[in-house]
Amino acid sequence: MDIIIHPTYFPDIAHFVAFVKAKVIVFETDDNFLKQTYRNRTHIYGANGKLTLNIPVIHSQKNRQKYRDVKIFNEEKWQSLHWKSLLSAYRTSPFFEYYEDELQPLFNIKADFILDFNLKCLEVVCDCLQLELNTSKSEIFQKTVKDKTDFRNLVNAKKEPYQNFDIYTQVFSNKHGFISNLSILDLLFNEGPNALNYLESQTIITP
Repeated sequence: MDIIIHPTYFPDIAHFVAFVKAKVIVFETDDNFLKQTYRNRTHIYGANGKLTLNIPVIHSQKNRQKYRDVKIFNEEKWQSLHWKSLLSAYRTSPFFEYYEDELQPLFNIKADFILDFNLKCLEVVCDCLQLELNTSKSEIFQKTVKDKTDFRNLVNAKKEPYQNFDIYTQVFSNKHGFISNLSILDLLFNEGPNALNYLESQTIITP
């Protein structure tokens, strides 16, 4: 299966299920940046339930701005906040210490563009999963794509279809139950080396 999909901030399980089932992945980078999408946010499982981590971006005065051109607003200390949130959420998870040294540098580097940072995060997570992806970037925006399965709608944080993924053990599940389709980090910290097997066994609901 060849797919077109957005590179998002620490993609959710649905994105990664699509990744592992794809032969060829084309990353959509030439579309317009929209608010309230997973381009600059992800969900983790905190002590009080689902927690959103949001990367602040600089919005252009122009109406439209290409995803590839959007800059991060680094005046806010968002990286420190996100890392503290991950520590608070996952330091007691079975595999946090196993991947901590690989992931922590992402929260210390200065990133200018949201797209570049998302791709770097994806690269590190794939290393953790020992997953190799065959990827390229779109060069022009096509509203309708005929030769690939279109998973671009998965980027919409407000309109995503419910994904009925199998239950795995989560740190705070005894408080709030199982929360499906969180960031890949939730699966990685809880399942460790078994995360890839989990992804391969899941079925994705196409938007």
